[in-house]
Amino acid sequence: MSVGRICVRTVWTAEPDESLRAAAQRMAEANVGTIVVLDDERVPVGILTDRDVMLRCVVDGEDADQTKVSEVMTSPISMVREDTPIEEALNVMATCNVRRLPIVDEKNRLVGILAVDDVVELLAEETSTLGRLLAKYT
Repeated sequence: MSVGRICVRTVWTAEPDESLRAAAQRMAEANVGTIVVLDDERVPVGILTDRDVMLRCVVDGEDADQTKVSEVMTSPISMVREDTPIEEALNVMATCNVRRLPIVDEKNRLVGILAVDDVVELLAEETSTLGRLLAKYT
């Protein structure tokens, strides 16, 4: 199964030059801990997490209104195409030590995001289906 089938298609985004406060407020309003940072072509250039905001701005006493997203985001980032098998995406996540992976189309434009939790949910559903099937024959 490809990551395009299970990734979340609604992704909160930011621009590299916007203020960290604006991006953090959007994260709070959306109740998300991760924003994908895009260039003008909608190609992911970074990821901003609530942890990045805390460790790279708040703890250092930086001004969130004056700090740009590009100064705090994690970059470069790994991403995979939407036709990538889940197993391959998980290998990328493990190799890069990340829990979220932007999913892109053939032009590297953002189309979704895959979280480890999405894969766990899929496995739980598959296990439940398998359990029901086995219960019918025992």
